[in-house]
Amino acid sequence: MSTSSLLGVFLSVAAATLPAAAQEEFETDVFATSIGELKISFVGHGTLMLTVGDVVIHVDPVSREADYAAMPKADVILVTHEHGDHCDPGAIELLTTAQTELVVNPGCRERVGSGSVMRNGEVATMGEITVAAIPAYNLVHKRDNGQPFHAKGDGNGYVITLGDTRVYVAGDTENTPEMKALEDIDIAFLPMNLPYTMTPAMVADAAKAFRPKILYPYHFGQTDPTDLVDLLAEEPGIEVRLRDMS
Repeated sequence: MSTSSLLGVFLSVAAATLPAAAQEEFETDVFATSIGELKISFVGHGTLMLTVGDVVIHVDPVSREADYAAMPKADVILVTHEHGDHCDPGAIELLTTAQTELVVNPGCRERVGSGSVMRNGEVATMGEITVAAIPAYNLVHKRDNGQPFHAKGDGNGYVITLGDTRVYVAGDTENTPEMKALEDIDIAFLPMNLPYTMTPAMVADAAKAFRPKILYPYHFGQTDPTDLVDLLAEEPGIEVRLRDMS
């Protein structure tokens, strides 16, 4: 994979304008960045949509969370791993144009049959926008056969750097050393559901290590996200925000 060309059309492609209906359908938080207003839409579970300027980024789009025929087309699609609640070939097809950059892990590439594979540790840069693939894997939780739910070296989290703002979408992972070593993260999405990802205590442990300014628990299933709020209530500099991302 060419790290210099992966996002080669990132800023030059004219993205579809976000329709009013899509804006109203999902709760959206807005942030100021040095390259324009960043909007993060909370689609559901592990699925997000980010827009900055005219660029539309879909993260783990899956059809059970949205009607992607009515959603803005993608300039970039980031898929963390191949499980069906993250890698959906049908949703990807609906979002893709001839200019879309599809970024996947190796397992999703096998399912979809297209896309640029990013492996753990790889980085792609275009202008002021950078995407880095962070390892996403289990340390503790395993299947009955002893295999982890997510093996090391397969799935990605992504740090998306948008000018002066860094957004970390962790994918399905536990509180790994690579996560805890991250620096200068402004906004983080950390998964919190058992047995596949983290407990609230594991999320709190990771957050205390890399200290995101804003932390969204996501992909939390039946886990009560208010447990994380309580665990970090006395931790200065980390704001926990709860959104409907079960």
